[in-house]
Parts: sequence; C-alpha cells; structure tokens
Amino acid sequence: MRCTPLRLEPGSDLRSSLEAASAASGMSAFVVSGIGSLLDAKLRFAGAEAQTLVPGEVEILNLSGTLTPDGAHLHMAVSDMNGRVVGGHVCHGNIVRTTAEVLLVHLSEWSLARELDPSTGYKELVVRENNKR
Repeated sequence: MRCTPLRLEPGSDLRSSLEAASAASGMSAFVVSGIGSLLDAKLRFAGAEAQTLVPGEVEILNLSGTLTPDGAHLHMAVSDMNGRVVGGHVCHGNIVRTTAEVLLVHLSEWSLARELDPSTGYKELVVRENNKR
C-alpha cells in the first residue's frame, strides 16, 4: 500500500487533477480523504441525469471514491456560506478556490477497473488480486 498526499492549487479542476495524478502513478487509487474549497461546485444528485450547480464559494466537507484507468467514481459533500450541505457525484468543472487537500491510497496488491454490470446498467468497480497464486 502506498499513500499519496496531494494539494491541488487554485484554478485546478478537482476531478481532472485527481484522474491525472492516478494516471501518472500508473496505479488505481482510493480517495480516502479530501477537504478544501471550490467556486461553483458541480454535482450530480442521486438518480439525476444532469449535474446541478451549487453556486458561489463552497467548502469541501468530504471527498471519497475510486480512481481507475477506466474512470473516476467520486462523491463529495459541500457546504455553502449559509451552512447548507449538499452532496453527490463529482462532475468535471469543480474548480479549486483556495486549496484541495486529498489523500490517495494505492493498493499494489490489487487492480481496480470499471466494467459494465448488466444488473445495474452502469460501469461498476471490479477488484482483482494481482499475482494471485
């Protein structure tokens, strides 16, 4: 297991930056922790087809998910300036306002992929053990 702490700087696209960090490492990863701030968060709520804009300055309260060569599956909870909390699937276009501090965990003994699951109709996580004897 290898841990990679990241700090994403202002102006970074949260999802694209995490996908790039995982690709650069050559390994899939779990996002186990994430905090920071965004300007105009973009989330897709449960069961929704389209993303929803959460306008203004928001704080990332929690960020977690998986990063695989087949794509990212990330969820996030954010709060606005009134303390209203919303959460959902992280879309592209979430721009870091001041910082995003994220911890990635790479599991060298395992391979992660996303493959179509006929029972859900979505690409779902598939976990395979490396060097299985």
